[in-house]
Amino acid sequence: MYRRILVAIDGSRAAELALAEAVNLAREQRASLRILHVIDQGLTMPPDVLSANLAEFDENLYVRGKALLDAAEARAREAEVQVEGVLVEEVGQRAGGFIVQQAQEWPADLIICGTHGRRGLARLALGSDAEYVVRRATVPVLLLRSPD
Repeated sequence: MYRRILVAIDGSRAAELALAEAVNLAREQRASLRILHVIDQGLTMPPDVLSANLAEFDENLYVRGKALLDAAEARAREAEVQVEGVLVEEVGQRAGGFIVQQAQEWPADLIICGTHGRRGLARLALGSDAEYVVRRATVPVLLLRSPD
């Protein structure tokens, strides 16, 4: 049924659940898997970084993202899934926008994402990339909520 599955990871527990589901589903469906990690410098920059070396901070984000992506790809390969990792380093667009864009460009026929299940003011203040993807994706979206 699914031939091309896109999963977004960010290192969170919810993303780990999404990756596990994506690997299992890709193996069962004999589908290709694209794993996406978006480096979002604008949202992850701590206040104390203003006095630090910004180039070093950017490099650390890249190294962390690349390590996360490499580990996820290895996990998929161990399950004998055809996998490709994509690391996006851009500022100015929310992560959900890059997920939808990748799904369209690749093209994926299923998107899998984790969700943190924020409600109320936290959701309004922080927004929800998962909700953004659900509202704008042109293919089915499977959301996995972290029990945390």
